[in-house]
Amino acid sequence: MRTVFRNARVFTGSQDASSYGKHSCMIINDDLIEYVGDGSDADVQAATGGGAKVVDLDNKHTLAPGFIDGHMHLLMFGTSLQKISLEHCRTLADIQSTIKDAARADPSKRRILCRGWMHFMTGGKALAKDLDGLDELDRPIFIDSKDLHSTWCNTAALQEMGVQDMPDPPGGEIKRDEQGNATGLLSEAAAITIVWPHLAKVASMEEKLSAIRQAITTYNSSGYTGMVEMAMDENAWEALLQLRSTEELTIRVAAHWLIYPSKTKEENFRQVDRAIELWKQYNLQTSPNFRIAGIKVIGDGVIDACTAALLEPYSSNGVSCDPLWDPAMLKSVVERADAAGLQCALHAIGDATIKMAIDALETVASSGRRHRIEHLELTSPGDAKRLSEAGITASIQAVHADPAILRQWTKLLGEQRRGRAFAYREFLDEGVSLALGTDAPTAPNLPLPNLYVATTRRSAREPESQEVVNEHFALPLLDAFSAATQGAAYSCFMDRITGRLEVGMKADFVVLDMEWSAATLLQAKVLQTWFNGQQVYIAQ
Repeated sequence: MRTVFRNARVFTGSQDASSYGKHSCMIINDDLIEYVGDGSDADVQAATGGGAKVVDLDNKHTLAPGFIDGHMHLLMFGTSLQKISLEHCRTLADIQSTIKDAARADPSKRRILCRGWMHFMTGGKALAKDLDGLDELDRPIFIDSKDLHSTWCNTAALQEMGVQDMPDPPGGEIKRDEQGNATGLLSEAAAITIVWPHLAKVASMEEKLSAIRQAITTYNSSGYTGMVEMAMDENAWEALLQLRSTEELTIRVAAHWLIYPSKTKEENFRQVDRAIELWKQYNLQTSPNFRIAGIKVIGDGVIDACTAALLEPYSSNGVSCDPLWDPAMLKSVVERADAAGLQCALHAIGDATIKMAIDALETVASSGRRHRIEHLELTSPGDAKRLSEAGITASIQAVHADPAILRQWTKLLGEQRRGRAFAYREFLDEGVSLALGTDAPTAPNLPLPNLYVATTRRSAREPESQEVVNEHFALPLLDAFSAATQGAAYSCFMDRITGRLEVGMKADFVVLDMEWSAATLLQAKVLQTWFNGQQVYIAQ
């Protein structure tokens, strides 16, 4: 069935200066784009005369490729929609009051799950004793840090997981007092390898399926038609496979298999080989809309918790920490995945870990795999040039550059290093491929506020604030939009079928009510989302 969209402002998705406003009409035929051009052309007249459905966008709405979240966590995001939000809290007392009220309001849940805690809210402390007694039923309380690199637990949660007699996993820590007793915080690999599997084990399959459904529906309503899932594991994969076996997914999924740091090369290779095994079944040729794209390796923590590895110690406390991976071990994992045909996505936030990640990926730069580094929050001068020369994609999340959550960074890093944070324009100027994502649920998943921060370096969380962080690194609007569509598609080889409004591409697109201006992006709205030629969302 043909549908003609006319009197539109068309953004095709490319970085070319003519990609916005040159065209005013698009025709789709079933699941493909058949025409992009001027509404007066003969092709349009033939289609409308032949009975095609006509959608008139009144010369005020924008047609754009569907957004593709270049970095997110699907099951975690769906689960987070059901968790108690602590985003509004500023102090321990705020957190305690919020949890106490929520616990009293819903005595039916077996556990109290929360999200959005940041270290500054509690002065860097996360003690079980500060959560004990908040719930009259003494249920386990699990609180995700906003960055998902730590989990804060009450005593009941610690006991339920049995962490007291567990050793620290490689790359992680169970915080303990001088007597060796667990005090409430599990960080980095301890959160990933202990807390996440535990909560996955105790959740029912129906709960997981419901969470994924809700996540996809929420993503469609936000204008997304694709996503790059960045921490896939057996638990989430099993749920996704079951959901896909019973219903059609309305979003394209490219997933990176999470590789946990292990003490031996054999154990690391075993994990990589599992990703290779799945990739052979679910790849671009066999399953282009639902596939394993590659592996994901977490190289360090986050700056707010002083767990991101830096070349020089933190200014606030003199702390110096190493990356979570030994460079030689990381290199061997990268080479094994690359040789098999997989993409490598390396999480690197601190400048020391970024250097290590570039070093590792440079060794396989000629393979054409489109390897990528995630986050790149504190790069050194010269890193952008190295990324460009090695063909490494910069996978960035502008929502993490929101000034409202960076107010501790001058204290943590010093003025000079803070002035290097989120150097996106430097990447662009060196010709680095950019993929824009959100890292949801560590940050809001909405694409338009993400674009606002990327292009203004002002706060989407506090729109009234006049704070600007490193405005010289802001992206031009055209390039930011391209990074959220074509760039994110390119990052995972999805660009062969989507990410641009061009003849022959899949009909994945959004209708936006917006002015083509960075300053007004927070007022912009998603009116419709179309996936594979079908409308999957319309604003009420």
